[in-house]
Amino acid sequence: MRIGFDARYLRWDHHDGISRFSAGLAHELALLVAQRSDDELVFIISDDRQRALLPRGETVSVTSPTSWREPRVARHLNSADLDVVFSPMQTMGSRGRNYRLVLTVHDLIYYRHRTPPPQFAWPLRLLWRLYHLSWAPQRWLLNRSDAVVAVSQTTAGLIAAHRLSRRPVFVVPNAADRPAGERAPQPFIARARRAVYMGSFMPYKNVSTLVKAAELSPDWEFHFLSRIDGKTRRELESLAPRTTLFFHNGTPESEYRELLSTSRALVSSSLDEGFGIPLIEAMAEGTPVVVSDIGIFHEVAGDAALFAPATDAHAFAAALAKLDDGKTWATYSRKAITQAEKFSWQASAARLLDVLDQVGSTSGRGERL
Repeated sequence: MRIGFDARYLRWDHHDGISRFSAGLAHELALLVAQRSDDELVFIISDDRQRALLPRGETVSVTSPTSWREPRVARHLNSADLDVVFSPMQTMGSRGRNYRLVLTVHDLIYYRHRTPPPQFAWPLRLLWRLYHLSWAPQRWLLNRSDAVVAVSQTTAGLIAAHRLSRRPVFVVPNAADRPAGERAPQPFIARARRAVYMGSFMPYKNVSTLVKAAELSPDWEFHFLSRIDGKTRRELESLAPRTTLFFHNGTPESEYRELLSTSRALVSSSLDEGFGIPLIEAMAEGTPVVVSDIGIFHEVAGDAALFAPATDAHAFAAALAKLDDGKTWATYSRKAITQAEKFSWQASAARLLDVLDQVGSTSGRGERL
């Protein structure tokens, strides 16, 4: 079986969620396929810089996934003689394909929170808003595939609840890179009274609650690690005028890992999420997480998290105060490590390969659509 892996969402400057999902699965899937004598893995790229982020192997270059030519990408891929193609997104063009196709849904956030990502050019932001005005475009895309992957049980449940696809839906969980080496997690005594936040500043992320919690927690430092524009930073600082907030405006991977391993907690007051990779990254370091009381965080963190209502700053401050006690902190740290072990790229890649086996072994190469 020749398997096509859509690696066009890999970012060479810094990973976002879909880029990290792509990279994690690509490397582990390549190891699994290499153990098979009759299977081949072909990476689909749109920029030569993506080659350096992938395992060695065959690649085929096509148009960017945001190009106006994306609806016709299948006609190009047909010449690669693929049996099945996996895309880490749901918007891959499928018209005229002669291979089987598996698409991915990460979340349905933007149907409830329609502000598009700010880095998109205005034509794409306009299309984004139009796309999310109705369930119809999503249904149309998913029903043109042969199967759908969801990154969580929560997302799979939402797909079913909104009847978004007639195709089978499989769960291939997101995961996180493991800490380098075999070092033991830092103990309580080595942890600064520091809460770290890793995520965007989109409205649905509800970072304002964390800022208000910072003002209620004067003995804690709150560090916000992602890139932020000046206007958003000033608005957040105005919510806590008596508190110093630490905005890193982007954090290199090594610094991020260092902060996770030496901080007392990771925090998120998000109103909605598709998964929550930073939670696993923190828990793998033995760092407790204090997060909003939403379904996906319960799925990812289980009983290893301290939960608070998403908009209740006092509840977040109270949860952090519990972690000032060394025994309580150690209990949640142990739970965090155990919970993080449930998620790995190896296990997720094995699940994905099972899906591709099922879909690719179906008689015929995929209808011409």
